Amino acid sequence: MRKVIAVVAVIILALLYSSVFVVQQYERGIILRFSKVVRDGENKPVVYEPGIHFKIPFIENVKKLDARIQTMNIQQDRFLSGENKDLLVDSYLKWRISDFSTYYLATGGGNTMQAETLLRRKFSDRLRSEIGRMSVNQIITDSRGRLTIDVRNALNEGTPSRDKSDADDAIAIAAKKVAEETKGKAPAINMNSMAALGIEVIDVRIKQINLPMEVSEAIYQRMRAEREAVARRHRSQGQEEAVKIRAAADKTVTETLAESERESLRIRGEGDAQATKLFADAFSQDPDFYAFIRSLRAYENSFNKDGNDVMVLSPDSDFLRYMKAPTKARAIEE
Repeated sequence: MRKVIAVVAVIILALLYSSVFVVQQYERGIILRFSKVVRDGENKPVVYEPGIHFKIPFIENVKKLDARIQTMNIQQDRFLSGENKDLLVDSYLKWRISDFSTYYLATGGGNTMQAETLLRRKFSDRLRSEIGRMSVNQIITDSRGRLTIDVRNALNEGTPSRDKSDADDAIAIAAKKVAEETKGKAPAINMNSMAALGIEVIDVRIKQINLPMEVSEAIYQRMRAEREAVARRHRSQGQEEAVKIRAAADKTVTETLAESERESLRIRGEGDAQATKLFADAFSQDPDFYAFIRSLRAYENSFNKDGNDVMVLSPDSDFLRYMKAPTKARAIEE
């Protein structure tokens, strides 16, 4: 009897354990009964909030959806600006599930990969469209904030029919499927928006904008040519200024040398005049003595100190008169 009671107790506990499920704070739950979604009166999946809930054991299963904000990195891709210049843009976005029942139906049972595929296609189309309207200068300056806001709004609110793309058509098909499964009740939102899939885009960011290697090389070469042209211009201006400075310096040197030469000639002339005056005064005081001194200087300059000089002169020459008879000397003209 005790064994039977123990077995029954174990079975009851197992049934109780399998009938209880817990939805965490960051999750939402959806019940599947025989692999079919349990729906409410509007034919929408019943969404279970965080807490402890019960289900029919072995008949119902729980599908839990992540309610947290998800981050999706977008692989670097090539975009064309309004100036027809290629740009390599690296970006990411943050999103979360805003309507769990709609999200579950639109993504084939809460398939995150399918949701991110549609979101990535939509994001790429909108970012490409927005970048195509802007110049490179606008993209890399303060207008980048406006760009990301416009892309986020386009994802959440949808795009006009004139701007539709293949991604918009895919989202509209998924939204139409949701409308058909919920008794055809048309949602009051744009059918090509992410809201039609139960997704809300929280933020869109551009991490990095680069130029392709070939474009970077071309820009580098152009910048180098521009810098070289500026350098040549500065160098030529410097050379011109150097020539001017050198010419001014040469002019100053020439003027200084000319002034010095003029002053030297003036001083030399004054000295020669003073010397001539002194000689004249001395000659006028004693002509014979002056003639004698001049003759001695002539003898000194004519004969070398080694005594090897040879002169052929007549004994009666005036040059030797002071050697013969100095009392009768006359001035010798040198």
